[in-house]
Amino acid sequence: MRLFSFIVLAASCILAIAIVAVASEEKEALVEKKQKLPPTQLQIGVKYRPADCIERTKPGDSIAVHYTGKLFSDGTEFDSSRTRGTPLEFVVGQGSVIKGWDQGLLNMCLGERRLLKIPADLAYGERGAPPVIPPNAALVFDTELVAVNGVKADAEAHEEL
Repeated sequence: MRLFSFIVLAASCILAIAIVAVASEEKEALVEKKQKLPPTQLQIGVKYRPADCIERTKPGDSIAVHYTGKLFSDGTEFDSSRTRGTPLEFVVGQGSVIKGWDQGLLNMCLGERRLLKIPADLAYGERGAPPVIPPNAALVFDTELVAVNGVKADAEAHEEL
C-alpha cells in the first residue's frame, strides 16, 4: 500500500509540473503574440533627448528629419533618408506627411530621436503605398530631428535612452 501511495504521489507531482510548464509556455506565447499585434494608436518612444531642450516643435515649424521606415509586420525597411544622406524637410502639422508624423513629431527637441509606431489609419490606410507599403500596414519609424526653422542640431553622436 505504501508503494502505491508513493507512486500516486510521484505521478501527481509530475503531472503538476507538466501543467505548470504548459501554462508557462502558453503565457509566453500569448505575450509574444500580443507584442506582434500592430498598434491601434500612435506610440511614441523617446530614444534620446538632449539635456538642453530649450524649444520644442509646434505646428507650423519648418523641420528636417532623418528617418528609417520599416513595416511593423516583418521589419522590412522601405525607406531611409539616412541612406540617401538628406533629411526630409517639411512644415509639421500641415498635412504634408502622414498623420502619424504630424502628431508624433510635435513637442520634439532639436537633436531628439524617437521611435514612432504608427497604426495604419495614421499612415497610408486602406490604400497603402504600393509597391512597398501594403494596404492597412502599421509602420515603424526611427526619427531624428536635425533642424527646426533653419537651426541645426549638433552633429555629435548621442547615447540612446
